[in-house]
Amino acid sequence: MAQIILDLADRIKAINPDAEFVVNGDDYDRLVMLNGHQKPALSEIESVDVQKAIYSRLRAAEYPAIGDQLDALFHAGVFPADMAAKIQAVKDKYPKG
Repeated sequence: MAQIILDLADRIKAINPDAEFVVNGDDYDRLVMLNGHQKPALSEIESVDVQKAIYSRLRAAEYPAIGDQLDALFHAGVFPADMAAKIQAVKDKYPKG
């Protein structure tokens, strides 16, 4: 496997996958958290388990898109009847071209 280097953004996402932020390059001092997200301490960022973060990133990239996953579940008939009816109503309203 090719060597993967975690940058600041990767480390922040490993701490909080839902974090919203802007960072200029790889500079912690230029890290700006958005929408009320708390800026992690530099020590927390530096202590990120690199192997776990790499594994998570590679694994996430391999999964099918969430919409495709949900569509497969719908077609397999595993949704409760009320949810299946809501999904079918949207599919009927906007049929594939």
